[in-house]
Amino acid sequence: MRWRFIFLLIFISLIEASIGGFLYAQKQGQGLIDSLLQELPKMKEDTNKVNLLVSVSYSYYNSNPDEGIKYGEQALKLATQLKWEKGIANANNRIGVNYYRESDYLKALEYYEKALKIYEATADKHGAALITSNIGLVYQSQSDYDKALDYDFKDLKMAEEIGDKRVAGIITGNIANIYKAQKKYAEALAYDLKALKIKEAAGDKSSIAICLGNIGLIYSAQKDFAPAIAYEEQALQMAEETGNKFVQAENLLSIAACLVSITTDTSASVLKKEYNQDNIIPKSKAARLRKAIVYLQSSIAICKEIHVLDIMQQGYEQLAEAYQLSGDYKKALVASDSSRVVMDSVFLKENNQNTVRIVMQEETKRMLMTDSLKNMEKEKISAMKLRHQRHYIYFGIVGVLLLLGFISLILWNNKLLAIEKKRSDNLLLNILPAEIAEELKEKGTTTAKYFDNVTVLFTDFVNFTSAGERMSPQELIDELHTCFKKFDEITGKNNIEKIKTIGDAYLAVGGLPAADPKHAENIVSAALEINAFMTDRLAKMGSRTFEIRIGIHSGSVVAGIVGVKKFAYDIWGDTVNTAARMEQNSMPGRINISQTTYELVKDKFTCAYRGEVEAKNKGMLKMYYVDSAIHQSAHADELVS
Repeated sequence: MRWRFIFLLIFISLIEASIGGFLYAQKQGQGLIDSLLQELPKMKEDTNKVNLLVSVSYSYYNSNPDEGIKYGEQALKLATQLKWEKGIANANNRIGVNYYRESDYLKALEYYEKALKIYEATADKHGAALITSNIGLVYQSQSDYDKALDYDFKDLKMAEEIGDKRVAGIITGNIANIYKAQKKYAEALAYDLKALKIKEAAGDKSSIAICLGNIGLIYSAQKDFAPAIAYEEQALQMAEETGNKFVQAENLLSIAACLVSITTDTSASVLKKEYNQDNIIPKSKAARLRKAIVYLQSSIAICKEIHVLDIMQQGYEQLAEAYQLSGDYKKALVASDSSRVVMDSVFLKENNQNTVRIVMQEETKRMLMTDSLKNMEKEKISAMKLRHQRHYIYFGIVGVLLLLGFISLILWNNKLLAIEKKRSDNLLLNILPAEIAEELKEKGTTTAKYFDNVTVLFTDFVNFTSAGERMSPQELIDELHTCFKKFDEITGKNNIEKIKTIGDAYLAVGGLPAADPKHAENIVSAALEINAFMTDRLAKMGSRTFEIRIGIHSGSVVAGIVGVKKFAYDIWGDTVNTAARMEQNSMPGRINISQTTYELVKDKFTCAYRGEVEAKNKGMLKMYYVDSAIHQSAHADELVS
């Protein structure tokens, strides 16, 4: 049994060494996690169990960071009891890694710094080099590139001094990613090629595949699609050889994204013979889209197998665009819907479900009351006949009384039905726009409609998970209710249709179901009011409420009712996805709008141009902050890649 455990730990160590730090950590599969968990109950409370708990914490990094934090804290508690310094440092490092994955950067830094102090105190230069690299990644994620580079160059020097080529390769790749984020593509390519040489010398195929993919992304960002696809194809082949399905899914998605981008590119230069010498890019639009669709379907299938939702959502998003460009609008709508379903799957939908359940309960009550009154009527008539036979003399009096009672029952029944109908109508209007509700009542069905000019608003609370840890469940629900109730009031008075809440996110749209030429102006006005409300509330309540990010984009959408049970009015299309990217690339306390929205509102509001910002799966997009008297958050502008 002990030899089996030792072999398992050696296997894990080899995996972590081949990956080279948590930046390139890939999901190893539920099978590996299950194997680790099976060993835990058999372990003694010693340093071996600390190592195993640390490995379990690391294994959850990509799939379930909350579980990773839980096992990391167990490792930290046991290592502290044993007074084992290295175990304490390793546990702090893994807890920090999982907080980083949840984008809780302050918590990640807190645990990294604890680990770094121990590594430095125990002269563990290898551990210090890795943790310094992790700290650099935190600053990189917050777009503090100068500070991130300071850490990385210091770390690179340390790794070279101790002769640790594996760590040197990791840090060199990190530096390349920072230069890529700054759009310094020449420097990024130079450092990625340097990292590739280091990893090729080590024969680390898994890391080589990741590095090749990163080089492909640099070319793709410059719209140099032929070499981008060539590098991504090499990366895909190597990922298939090593069995790294996570990297395979990423490479398939990247290649397909290039093929779709080529199809939508207005420049024909990418298809010229001298550009596409090796015939990497299919010449016809139909062939490019067919290949993109096959690659996207393969990427989605892998994501389903290994349960990676973020890449799966991007895959469906790209698949919707590929089908749309192919003219298959039905499949495009299905793929777009699947993208939204995956996006929504991590959130609860209790609000809509409860509302529909109430409507159904009220309808059932009305039907039961009607049946009860009908049965009562039959019983009264039968009793009247019997009394007529036995008490003929009282027939007239009883008949009059029964007639009056019957009339009263009918009147009362009608009154109850009117009350119940009004209540049902009000509940229906809570989940559907008035026009859609009327269509549903008249026809029993509704049809999806295309709206050419609308503006979509997305809001999201910053660090909602960590905020929830500071509140009791009831306090968290009460605060969400207070905020969303105010949002409903603001959108209502600005002629905006609320679509739904998704966990701590809020989605609304202007310009439907009735066209409104002021859709963009109304949305921006509402966003300013929402932002002012949250700023004032944050100043009064501090950590008992949340900071907010807001994103806005204008364009076209498809709107309609989803399904036939527990239905909900929803919107689909690239406009919704771009609005979400605007929110993700905003910062706390700011309203981030797209170029399209800016053109519609620039005469009504003062806006600050941010430049072109890279948005996930969208490339470089022009963005603007709406200028207003808002609270300036201490957080750095965060770019989500």
